[in-house]
Amino acid sequence: MLTTEARRKILEENDAAATELRERFRAAGTLVVDLISSPGSGKTALLEETARRLAGKLDCATIVGDIATERDADRLRAAGMPSRQIITGGACHLEARTVRDALAQADFGELDILFIENVGNLVCPASFALGEDFKVVLLSVTEGQDKPFKYPGIFSRASVALITKSDLLPHVRFDVKAAGSEIETLRPDARMILVSTVTGQGIDAWCGLLQEELAKKRLAAAVP
Repeated sequence: MLTTEARRKILEENDAAATELRERFRAAGTLVVDLISSPGSGKTALLEETARRLAGKLDCATIVGDIATERDADRLRAAGMPSRQIITGGACHLEARTVRDALAQADFGELDILFIENVGNLVCPASFALGEDFKVVLLSVTEGQDKPFKYPGIFSRASVALITKSDLLPHVRFDVKAAGSEIETLRPDARMILVSTVTGQGIDAWCGLLQEELAKKRLAAAVP
């Protein structure tokens, strides 16, 4: 187990690399979104649908973190989203240096939006900045509405919360209002959207949010 001092040093080194990435993305005018969730919550399915909706409108790419296989990256490439897989070999999160190295190998070219699909985990990824503009946490209705208070770290850091697989609400016990109340307690300014890649619910709102945040970032960069 890492000592407190060793963990502090790791986080400091990661923050320095993340600051470098953030400046690079600011200069390029690229919006960077870090998606975090439990395994199976629907991150890849959401990005597949996002790729289809934004095709021809914005240039997007994804860095995908997984312990093993390139399956998610392959799915995204098939949906038209250029993707670079990071295989962590057991690490439970991505770090800024690994993202930087993946970008050097990916040759994505100029991008409007870079998505980072983090390793499936609600704990470890919450503490590591990756140069992103904001974090997005996904919570599937099959997981239960009590997760925000059980995993306060990520729900307090994520400015966007997506309640996924909303088409299953008639078939599971999930209290949307209760989940929303916990999310609001942890992050009062968080934006919560119910989404379903099956019915399309919330996908337009999600894509609209991305376009809005991209425009805001570029407007801010243009101000002397």
